[in-house]
Amino acid sequence: MAPSRDVAIVAFAQSDHRRRTDELSEVEMVMPVLHEVLRRTGLKTADIGFTCSGSSDYLAGRAFSFTMALDGVGAWPPISESHVETDGAWALYEAWVKLLTGESDTALVYSYGKASPGSVRDVLSRQLDPYYLAPLWPDSVALAALQAQALIDAGDTTEAELAAIAARSRDAATTNPHAQLPGARPHGDHVVAPLRTGDCPPIGDGAAAVVLAAGDKARELCERPAWIRGMDHRVEAHALGVRDLTDSPSTRLAARRAGAFDRPVDTAELHAPFTSQEVVLRKALDLDDSVRVNPSGGALAANPVMAAGLIRLGEAAARVHRGESDRALAHATSGPCLQQNLVAVLEGESHVR
Repeated sequence: MAPSRDVAIVAFAQSDHRRRTDELSEVEMVMPVLHEVLRRTGLKTADIGFTCSGSSDYLAGRAFSFTMALDGVGAWPPISESHVETDGAWALYEAWVKLLTGESDTALVYSYGKASPGSVRDVLSRQLDPYYLAPLWPDSVALAALQAQALIDAGDTTEAELAAIAARSRDAATTNPHAQLPGARPHGDHVVAPLRTGDCPPIGDGAAAVVLAAGDKARELCERPAWIRGMDHRVEAHALGVRDLTDSPSTRLAARRAGAFDRPVDTAELHAPFTSQEVVLRKALDLDDSVRVNPSGGALAANPVMAAGLIRLGEAAARVHRGESDRALAHATSGPCLQQNLVAVLEGESHVR
């Protein structure tokens, strides 16, 4: 079913992603990004009809930490606001639904994460089943390595092919001024076999924000809006043992519901923090070599936890804004081994529906 209202991403901004930001609070990290995304539209905080954010209290180490980040938005006079305890891509989904209802014409979406203060590999294990898996403390890289080994055993990839994905992604990042790793680097030693350092995402801090607008308002704010033609998200079973780690049926279903298979796309921004996950996503999304995958460098170039998925949507939209893409696919994930997946299809104004 087609959306009842045309909604577009009209602006995107992100921070420079850095290994550490000890001198900055979450508010200080988010504020410049919020100011930049509003500047690009000419809007003020009072002009925004709805605000939604994505972050994690586990990373911040304190409950309801997102309320402090609202200081960067300006919550007085009172604003219509919401929050999701996950990647900002899901905050964008909530804002999109809000605009589809007609309750607002504009929305501000932002997300941020500081993974540098502690061991993010261990923190992410708290997402696991609390009875059987979490007590074992398997870290995020170890679980990704299980998925990578399953792909190799199934004949879907090799370590050499994973190294090529890593090199391509980091080469692409040389044109991205915000990337944490702006160039190619040696593939390195094994972290957890078969994954090497080059197969794994950098640990760092960062923030991102987008502005959504509906109908003629979007055309007023952006010369070439990135229209959201469809968006959907699905989830796999929580228990890893009952899943086929070499495939992602939830991604495939979300893409089908979003209309990604209706016509070819020319660009795909995939939230694949590990090289092996790009292999899974390419298969699930039926992407061939004609599609340019992760021209921004993807999560292998900068992976701020809770913001990397929103960045994929923002990067895809920015390419539409610049006229470098007519029909782009954006993907976001959360949880171990691609557990939760969101897919959106973005089009430029000139593209015939």
